[in-house]
Amino acid sequence: MFAHSGATGYALKRRWRRVRFGRPVIVVSGLPRSGTSLMMQMLEAGGVGIVSDGVREADEGNLQGYFEVERVKDLESDSDTSWLREARGKAIKIISFLLRHLPEDLNYRVILMHRDLDEVLDSQARLLALRGETSDTDDAQMREMFESHLSGTKRMLEACPCFEFVEVSYNEILSGPAGEAERVSRFLDGRLDVERMAAMVNPELYRSRG
Repeated sequence: MFAHSGATGYALKRRWRRVRFGRPVIVVSGLPRSGTSLMMQMLEAGGVGIVSDGVREADEGNLQGYFEVERVKDLESDSDTSWLREARGKAIKIISFLLRHLPEDLNYRVILMHRDLDEVLDSQARLLALRGETSDTDDAQMREMFESHLSGTKRMLEACPCFEFVEVSYNEILSGPAGEAERVSRFLDGRLDVERMAAMVNPELYRSRG
């Protein structure tokens, strides 16, 4: 009984927030190298407006582009987040480590990308190698940190009324793009071109396999 009452109150609070703060910002999030750029490509193909400044151009590490906004990197330190209001109704890429710094006076629909962690670690190592860099943290420590971070991120998204979220697997997108595109479209009220979204998936670019 109490759980039901709490759930009802939570749903009402979400409804009130939609009226009070307007359209949600669509946030594509996850660990670096978890498929966030691919999801941005899919959303753009499906008809969603994209927020990207084009500063970070496509390269060998991401042949189709990064779809990033440099100002996102300042969320942790910059108290002025008013620019995020211009992203309402559009998609913006924000890594999961920065989600907790988003202001609560907006609504967010978060597409939280997941990928096999062995593949994430391998992909990150490849990217560092392209830049002539190495990591000071071994894979076992990094995996433990990532697992803890993702668990905490999910708890935060579940607890805060400003967030609604769906979890999407990069690996499942590659094996069944149409089904995952349809699921994302339903999360965003079923208004996307699912066929065009699925057509953006190119398995030939899948270079780090678990």
